[in-house]
Amino acid sequence: MAETHLETDHCETHLVDRARVLRAARAMPEANHLHALVDTFRVLSNPTRLKIVHALLSEELCVCDLAALLNVNESAISRELRVLRTMRLVKNNRVGKRVYYALDDDHVRQIFAAGLEHVKEP
Repeated sequence: MAETHLETDHCETHLVDRARVLRAARAMPEANHLHALVDTFRVLSNPTRLKIVHALLSEELCVCDLAALLNVNESAISRELRVLRTMRLVKNNRVGKRVYYALDDDHVRQIFAAGLEHVKEP
């Protein structure tokens, strides 16, 4: 089957629109912000961490709760929570002898919701 020009992912002519390129360059985030975003997506690419984030969408949970919910041992959950906390995706709150975890802020909720909505689209 022959490809039409609409099905290819490259330009048929080499013509740079300088105004568009300059606008895109001005809008480009700083390199350190892009690296931080890459790190955030890398952390969220782990299925167990994504399940933890999803579980924390609705309420605070402790390590024991998350381990029971995800059927994963507590030490593995603790490791994943440490990674999420380091990236400021979750925060913790001590209540007596228990430590509860929650999403760090609404941005985490938005990232997760937008990603899930995107993959559910037909």
